[in-house]
Amino acid sequence: MKCNLCAIPNSLMLLFWVFSFFGALMAQEEHGYRRVYLSGKDAASAVEWEFKVTEGRKSGLWSTIPVPSNWELQGFGTYNYGHDHKNPDRTLGKEHGLYRHRFPIPRDWKGKVINLVFEGSMTDTKVTVNGKSAGEIHQGGFYRFKYDIGRLLKYGEENLLEVDVAKHSANPSVNRAERQADFWIFGGIFRPVFLEVLPDKHFSRVAIDARHTGGFKAQLTLNRPIPEGAIRATVVSSKGERIGESMEVTLSKRSNQVGLSGIFKNIAAWNPESPHLYTVVFELLSKDVPVYRKTERFGFRTVELRKRDGFYVNGQKVVFKGVNRHSFWPKTGRALSEENHLEDIGLMKAMNMNAVRMSHYPPDERFLELCDSLGLFVLDELTGWQDAYDTLVGPKLIKELIVKDHNHPSVVIWDHGNEGGWDFANEKWFHRYDIQKRPIIYPWLKRNGVDTRHYPDYGYGINRLADGYDVFMPTEFLHGLYDGGHGAGLEDYWHKYSSNPLSAGGFLWSFSDEAVVRTDQNNRLDSDGSHAPDGILGPYREEEGSFFTIKEIWSPIQIVPKTVRSDFDGELAVSNKYLYTNIESCSFSWKILAIDGFTDGKSVVSGKLDGPDIAPGETKLLRIELPRDISDGDLFSLTATDSFDREIYTWTWPMKQPDEFFDELKPFLKTNDPGEVKVEENENMWSATVKDLKCVFSKENGLLIGVEKKGRAISFGQGPISVGPPNTPNKIFGAKNGKGEFVLEIENEDYPKKVQWKVSPSGLLRLEVSPLNINNDTVHLAGISFSYPEEKIKRIKWMGKGPYRVWKNRLKGPQLGVWEKAYNNTVTGASFENLVYPEFKGYHANLYWAELETTEGTIRMVTETPGLYLRLFTPQDPPENKGGTVPKFPSGDISFLYEIPAIGTKFKRTEEQGPTSLLGQMHYREGDVNDPIIVWFDFEQENR
Repeated sequence: MKCNLCAIPNSLMLLFWVFSFFGALMAQEEHGYRRVYLSGKDAASAVEWEFKVTEGRKSGLWSTIPVPSNWELQGFGTYNYGHDHKNPDRTLGKEHGLYRHRFPIPRDWKGKVINLVFEGSMTDTKVTVNGKSAGEIHQGGFYRFKYDIGRLLKYGEENLLEVDVAKHSANPSVNRAERQADFWIFGGIFRPVFLEVLPDKHFSRVAIDARHTGGFKAQLTLNRPIPEGAIRATVVSSKGERIGESMEVTLSKRSNQVGLSGIFKNIAAWNPESPHLYTVVFELLSKDVPVYRKTERFGFRTVELRKRDGFYVNGQKVVFKGVNRHSFWPKTGRALSEENHLEDIGLMKAMNMNAVRMSHYPPDERFLELCDSLGLFVLDELTGWQDAYDTLVGPKLIKELIVKDHNHPSVVIWDHGNEGGWDFANEKWFHRYDIQKRPIIYPWLKRNGVDTRHYPDYGYGINRLADGYDVFMPTEFLHGLYDGGHGAGLEDYWHKYSSNPLSAGGFLWSFSDEAVVRTDQNNRLDSDGSHAPDGILGPYREEEGSFFTIKEIWSPIQIVPKTVRSDFDGELAVSNKYLYTNIESCSFSWKILAIDGFTDGKSVVSGKLDGPDIAPGETKLLRIELPRDISDGDLFSLTATDSFDREIYTWTWPMKQPDEFFDELKPFLKTNDPGEVKVEENENMWSATVKDLKCVFSKENGLLIGVEKKGRAISFGQGPISVGPPNTPNKIFGAKNGKGEFVLEIENEDYPKKVQWKVSPSGLLRLEVSPLNINNDTVHLAGISFSYPEEKIKRIKWMGKGPYRVWKNRLKGPQLGVWEKAYNNTVTGASFENLVYPEFKGYHANLYWAELETTEGTIRMVTETPGLYLRLFTPQDPPENKGGTVPKFPSGDISFLYEIPAIGTKFKRTEEQGPTSLLGQMHYREGDVNDPIIVWFDFEQENR
């Protein structure tokens, strides 16, 4: 393929480049730090370079490729998941990518230091400039490396950059650490490439240690000793105001290491809830004349690990509410954009997370800048999935990691590899380069005073985690897969961990499904089976049900459980779970809603109020001024908003239970214009007809076996079938009563002891199923089911908790209200080509009423039973069932249930996940008054 750039004459191309370069530089200070990009700044602004791949797709032909990018996503080479090295059925691509790029260098740059910088290249990278080597081959795919190329450049002319990127390393330890991991492995220059243009005299590194108390230290490395020189540093606020006095130090003639320090009063410390940032301007003076100027953004903050106590940031003990995040986007692999970073951080903040663990490599520079400014704690990780870099390349990469990321206040912990991906001999290099001496942890180990055990059972272990005496913080727990994990079981784990003062929180696995666009397979999304569909979010950041569960459980404002009735006094006990923030900086809005019949509801009264003075760790009353009479209300809603005008959470409470609410619904039911119930029977069935509606019941078992409207069959029926305990009919009786109703009663040997149907003159069917009066310690499911053809369903509108489905151990998140959703067949974590949320199928909590819109008309169902679950069909099993991610479902299609199952994780069955994941128990004592299942059916509704 012919290079597109070749169509432009070289002289015009050079002129274009020169103007572009000078345009980028004109606004920069003569003595300041200059960065000139040869690639795009990110994946969204990528620049075309010449490219050829040696093997796989499009091999052997020169064409072009955007830089930064991963070449597989651009149609080159071979896709591989990290496990492919041990799969004989997979071709392991070991191609090289060859890059060429021409760029001009102005004449007046001669005498300056020109560094060629790569932010990330996978993996062994050989660089030549104008045919000459820039330096040794760099090994390690996720790290910033640079070459001083001043001696190789042609000033005032065009220069040729050539890069040979080997997808696999010549160093076996690099391959074991990076290329044989449980994630997608890509090739290419996937992060930006730029030139650093520096004066002959400059400093090559600035390391800052700024404490929350105002103490400031910096260590600078000069490119060479400078006699008769000095360094001056001035701190400036985010508003551009100078803070305190400038710091200055005279340089030594013999050393290129310089330290300076100062004390600043009345500074605002950095923390993720109030991420205050400052800028320090460093000036290099030679004979009192500025020759170089460099700015660094930083925050005043202090990190400590107090053994057998906890992690402290700014003297405050912290709890990490975190998630593991891969740098990943389906269409671009690990080459990301500003939009990608902002979206991911925004979603983490929306889930009330305060921390993110980099898995399993350092992130983009821009991601850390945004964590600094938007506020997230970061665990920054040296790569090593389950094997380690050796003692030759490991120290080099540790240095590159720390030199690049050291000054970010968001970075509070260094992770030395993952799950065995470490060589303990390399640990000393972290604190050699990190003047802040941040804690070093080993994800999955109990080491350095921190127990980070991955994927513990709820009850784990002896002298470990919540049963031990060290600070504990699982760096991976509740491993998601499909719809399991993440939020399921989180309430149990979090309650148990939070009751122990040694808990430092934990990190969920993982943020998003890592399904990549397969340009070699007609652009389908591929998660490599069950290896990568394990996120809280879909690949394009679609929100799964656990998103909202996490948001509620990790809300920094917690409402002490409260029953809200028509006599509600407006007082709620509020607990402040923030680390640094007083709730007086937050605000609240509330409203009382009335649901008129089967409508969406309307606000009866609403209001706003400022947050009360509640310090972190305190619980106090929030007092809401309510009208005297709120008896018209059905739901009470409260929303908390933070000082940045972001929703923290919205809670809803029922003011009436279904049996009370049913009285309000009666005027909206077809109770007027009654007809005559006509009953016919033969040896097999009863049929009850009211006007144009006919219901047929079996004499063998009392099931509803047929419904007709205007002579057309409605396919609903074959119920109620007992869910859970078996039932055997002992006696069935049917007849009209004195109210003109047809009454059918079934007495069973087991649950349910009694079932009663009533067909009323209004055309309504009333079903009453006797309470769950049983003794059983292992109840998976309990209730009743009906059948209906799935292919005839169009949508549902219902009042209850929604819009997401629930599991027994994931009830938080959905809110009470009136919801609506269209039918879909989403298989969470698998239906990537048509991932529609919320899922239609599954269990839905706290049913009041539902309208099923079908091709045969609308079927309305209204219950009088508090706490009932509505089951809508059976979700399709995901392609590879793992752990406990496929819970039980009852027979039939539409169910009304007292008890539903929990869901497990990729690695854990439900019984290992805590109290709410255990099987249900029912113990009946004679005289107990339990709630029957009461459901009214109305088949008279037309489609909306």
